[in-house]
Amino acid sequence: MDLLLNEALMQEFLSPIWLSLKIAIVSGFVVIIIGTLVGRFLARTTFKGKAILETILMLPMVLPPTVVGFFLIVIFGKNSTAGQAIEWLFKQPIIFTWWAAVIAAAVVAFPLMYQSAKSGFQGVNVKIEEAARIDGANEWKIFYFISIPLASKTLISGSILSFARALGEFGATLMFAGNIPGETQTIPTAIYVAIDSGNMKMAWLWVISIVMISFMMLLTVQIKQK
Repeated sequence: MDLLLNEALMQEFLSPIWLSLKIAIVSGFVVIIIGTLVGRFLARTTFKGKAILETILMLPMVLPPTVVGFFLIVIFGKNSTAGQAIEWLFKQPIIFTWWAAVIAAAVVAFPLMYQSAKSGFQGVNVKIEEAARIDGANEWKIFYFISIPLASKTLISGSILSFARALGEFGATLMFAGNIPGETQTIPTAIYVAIDSGNMKMAWLWVISIVMISFMMLLTVQIKQK
């Protein structure tokens, strides 16, 4: 009986951790690709309305997570065009699913990756890229072999910070994905429930876990920047 109890407690403890890591990895992968491409484009492009577009892209960083969650529900809810299309395509709504948690994490983590990528590409010497064009390199080769390597330090830092932000997302995830144990319950939501139910021992274990993971990632950023 004690062995079964210990196994159940261990499963209860590990489930939100593994789920949080999976969500952060998937959302981080999406954010790194999109953030890098958008950052490169806006770092080298000028057009009317650019300031407005960049402000919109950065909004999730300053908006309350509950507001972000509200907008996600409006955009992907059952009554929205996108929500109905997803439900028709996959035979189920996306809200309160694992993928909803991925979307929420990606949205709040994107500004960090985008800002890092943009700053990194702005720091790349344009003359080096121009020299490559003169030598016959196309835009893809310039981007892959010159721009990315020269901006790699900030891109790596942005990637780690985005992953950490996705790992710690709470408000938007709780509203859009819910708190379903084993399906959408991440470390932050598990901590909230544990404290609310008075289970301080489990809350402390999850707190220590996410603090250690976040500390190691931030330490890596500090080392890379030096």
